[in-house]
Amino acid sequence: MELRTAASPRDVKHYTTDRLREEFLIDDLFHADEIKLVYSHIDRIITGSAVPVAGKLVLTAGEELRADYFLERREMGVINIGGTGVITIDGKDYTVAYKEGMYIGMGAKDISFASVDAANPAKFYLNSAPAHKAYPTVLIKPEGTPEEGVVIVKQENKVELGSLADSNHRTICKYILPGQVESCQLVMGMTKLEEGSVWNTMPCHTHDRRMEVYLYFDMTDDMVVFHYMGEPTETRHIVMRNEQAVISPSWSIHSGCGTRAYTFIWGMVGENQAFDDMDGVAMGDIR
Repeated sequence: MELRTAASPRDVKHYTTDRLREEFLIDDLFHADEIKLVYSHIDRIITGSAVPVAGKLVLTAGEELRADYFLERREMGVINIGGTGVITIDGKDYTVAYKEGMYIGMGAKDISFASVDAANPAKFYLNSAPAHKAYPTVLIKPEGTPEEGVVIVKQENKVELGSLADSNHRTICKYILPGQVESCQLVMGMTKLEEGSVWNTMPCHTHDRRMEVYLYFDMTDDMVVFHYMGEPTETRHIVMRNEQAVISPSWSIHSGCGTRAYTFIWGMVGENQAFDDMDGVAMGDIR
């Protein structure tokens, strides 16, 4: 597990391009037959991936957590951006298809990941945060019929925003949030930009009570996204490529502009779970 310390905005404004990427970019994330985890001191979030090909991958706590098992004191959200896979939790199998997700509650001990087809392996993207209470483990589907242990994203949690004229026509699909999938602090979802739109989260905002991690995907090799971060009056950018993630501290804006439309997964942890608890930044104040 890779460890990342927190960073002060007073220092970040002086970072070189390489230093900025070293601190906040999580590249080279998805590797065949590996679980990769990055532990950030910013709200103790763990961002990671699991790509099972030859067989099952077993999630362990490692030395870094000083725990008997990974979710002894944590909760976790998972979204699959690859082929259909299977997550086994304490002996129960959950089949997780493309863009389906899971919330796994604190106390789940034995967790493993597998692919249905090794030629088209699952790519499980993970966000994990400290937890204080065990909430039910559920499979999350954007569409479908409700059944035991399965939550279908509610229509009111599929929000269409923006316009093509503003280059930000997008649909937000909220997976983990109060009233749909209960958690201690983790909030998670996915935003898809429509063809011809390239901007996300602009006008931008901060939320001092929560940090956030973005995973950009659905990008071809010749595409990039310019991810904007920093204090509103001291912005910086990181060039992102397909299936790379970026850590956004609570004091930072988090916005992106791509060379074409793309999709990204957002995960938030911190003081509250209010999706709309944002401090908007006026367009005239951005520098």
